[in-house]
Amino acid sequence: MNTPQSFANRVILITGAGGAIGGAVARALAAQGASVVLMGRSLPPLEKTYDEIIAAGHPKPAICPLDFASATAEDFHNAAALIQQEFGRLDGLLHCAATLGSLTPVEHYDAGLWSRVLQINLTAPLLLTRSCLPLLKAASEAAILFSTSAVGHKGRAYWGAYGVAQAGIENLTQILADELEANTAVRVNCIDPGTIRSRLRALAYPGEDPNGLPGPETVVPAYLHLLGESGSEATSGKRICALDYLNSLSKNG
Repeated sequence: MNTPQSFANRVILITGAGGAIGGAVARALAAQGASVVLMGRSLPPLEKTYDEIIAAGHPKPAICPLDFASATAEDFHNAAALIQQEFGRLDGLLHCAATLGSLTPVEHYDAGLWSRVLQINLTAPLLLTRSCLPLLKAASEAAILFSTSAVGHKGRAYWGAYGVAQAGIENLTQILADELEANTAVRVNCIDPGTIRSRLRALAYPGEDPNGLPGPETVVPAYLHLLGESGSEATSGKRICALDYLNSLSKNG
């Protein structure tokens, strides 16, 4: 696989930037010269990612704390306006923020929790993306990358609102890609990282030994490739499995 291109002078917004994959991708992008905007609910994890980037001598990131559970359309509009004011551009949007909710039969799923999970995992990414579209469309080329999972591609018992939200994200990816294909240079895809050591994975599989799982750094190159100019060969609107994608890149040199 080719060495990742430089992201110098590019601005990438990452949600869930205090989490396992979001943080790992943010650090890797910064190492390639990107100015990253770190968005998430809780300030301490964002500050940890921020401090690691600064300590490594990479471009100074920005922190944008925002609780997706309660954020309104106006909040997302204001966040996009701040990016416009601070950087004057946006070249990529990576959605990593997510919540598991409850692994419960639909028959017994709490209605309030159902709404909260859909808000965080589906509605908030939609509203943020919509608010950022003017900036992304103004870029010479830009990428939107949603996160998905196997349960969004094929429903499984007890995954409830999380599975439904992931299925919605996959359909949203296709809709946006189709809408943006003709008159913009914005690519839209969703990526399934597979089985990766993370907090969400630990919540879903509490009996599993996390030490036996691959770390998020194993799939970071796939994210960088899809967010960068070299990702332009990936057909917009696709569901991409990270490890399969990396294997195909390796085979193609």
